[in-house]
Amino acid sequence: MDTTLAGWLSLLTLVAILVAIHVPLGSWIHRVFTSPHHTRLERAVYRLVGVDADTEQRWPVYAASVLAFSAVSITALWLLILGQGSLPWSLGRSMNPDTALNTAVSFVTNTNWQSYAGEAGTGYLVQAAGLAVQNFLSAAVGLAVAIAVVRGFARERVDRLGNFWVDLTRGTLRILLPIAAVAAVLLVIGGVVQNLNEPATITTVGGGQQVLQGGPVASQEAIKELGTNGGGFFNANSAHPFENPNGWTNLLEIVLMLAIASALPRTYGLMVGDRRQGRAVAGAMAVLGLGAMALLAWVEGAGGSLEGKEQRFGTVWSAVFASATTSTSTGAVNAMHESLQPAGGGLALLNMMLGELSPGGVGTGLYSMLVMVVLTVFIAGLMVGRTPELLGKSIGRREITLAALAMLVTPSLVLLGTGLALVVPASRDALSTGGPHGLSEMLYAFTSAANNNGSAFAGLAADQPFLNLALATCMLLGRFVPIVAVLALAGSVARQGRRPVTAGTMPTHTPGFAGFLVVIILILAGLTYFPSLALGAIAEALP
Repeated sequence: MDTTLAGWLSLLTLVAILVAIHVPLGSWIHRVFTSPHHTRLERAVYRLVGVDADTEQRWPVYAASVLAFSAVSITALWLLILGQGSLPWSLGRSMNPDTALNTAVSFVTNTNWQSYAGEAGTGYLVQAAGLAVQNFLSAAVGLAVAIAVVRGFARERVDRLGNFWVDLTRGTLRILLPIAAVAAVLLVIGGVVQNLNEPATITTVGGGQQVLQGGPVASQEAIKELGTNGGGFFNANSAHPFENPNGWTNLLEIVLMLAIASALPRTYGLMVGDRRQGRAVAGAMAVLGLGAMALLAWVEGAGGSLEGKEQRFGTVWSAVFASATTSTSTGAVNAMHESLQPAGGGLALLNMMLGELSPGGVGTGLYSMLVMVVLTVFIAGLMVGRTPELLGKSIGRREITLAALAMLVTPSLVLLGTGLALVVPASRDALSTGGPHGLSEMLYAFTSAANNNGSAFAGLAADQPFLNLALATCMLLGRFVPIVAVLALAGSVARQGRRPVTAGTMPTHTPGFAGFLVVIILILAGLTYFPSLALGAIAEALP
């Protein structure tokens, strides 16, 4: 089949599936977080942790709950990894303290950056009871924050955004767990491994020996993709046949990555009482996300290179997967991004640099896009000389300051972290090459960490103390500073009353506004990152 035709058919198939699930999934998420009823299991959880489920929290308390829960999660996971040698199913595996800390921070922040080989660094108990559990909880944290932010825009004259513990529990038990369970069964049917067998040494046809790994792979694979986590059970991630055996499991994994994030604009529209607002956000996400997929598939197809790509998937599906994983905060790979064409690697980088909001991670994509909506409304208001408003709420100095903080912290971490790493000898020596490609390797690592993506240009030897600690710092600040800023923003707008719509009110639900939003996102990303891209991916792509 012609490569171009195959690319278009691939995109159309993916779009058709996402369109089909957009309304039911978005509506279901809306019902989950607006229902006044708690299940018996949920009430048992609330009694266990001592939470009054019917008491809502102001934004500082909500933010403090997020930070406290995440801090406890990092500590517990770090200790579990360090002590795995004394636990069952450790298989004799271990990590250095700095690698273990990097891993704990990575999985709790929904980054899932892995500077270790998955099948060599962790045993089955850590994989299942540590990493897979955090795959659920970190995704649920992002989803809870997004819902709290939307409540802030939907409510008026209140100072409450909901209850973090209720949102966390509902997101885990009612959304992530049931979908992941079904997905895991489908993956097992498709050939993904799910067992507790110890590694077996087999003799190959050529007479050599090879270690055959097993493990509870399908259960982790499902939530890895659904929760936009990305941490692979194996070092090769979704390029490994035990994680991703064939074409239809590959399609399923792409759909899982995009499902919740692409459905959340529907939830947003329902919660604010205007579905057109959700459609405008979904439209902007679709233009950015599908445009990047089409460009990356075209670049890789035109290059004709199969280096670093699985023969089972080919160029087009490798490119679609690469774009999906970098336009969400997933970071899973079914091909090595180091081997993408220079322009293709640059596009993958740009997806993350946009803020991973096309459609972004579970929860993080929606609240990041709402930050950009606030900035767009403010810029548009300046252009026409009117007080900027969004959903009847005034966007004043406090709101724009918080939105700017949420937007600027990530690029600051990326550029400062990359610059520092390139002057520190220990980290500079970790590069596999010099020149533009070497710059792209380091830039990709810090972009991935600060945006909580987790994918990598695999040529970087990142498992060394400086990079482990520097990248962990970027993961922490890139995750939690924006969360605190957007919760403060939501708390600020929730206290306002709603102004009536007048003839001078700028509509934020039209195709024109969605198009302007896309332009603002591209301009801001371009102004921020163009110099670094010009010295790296663009310079490498030029003849």
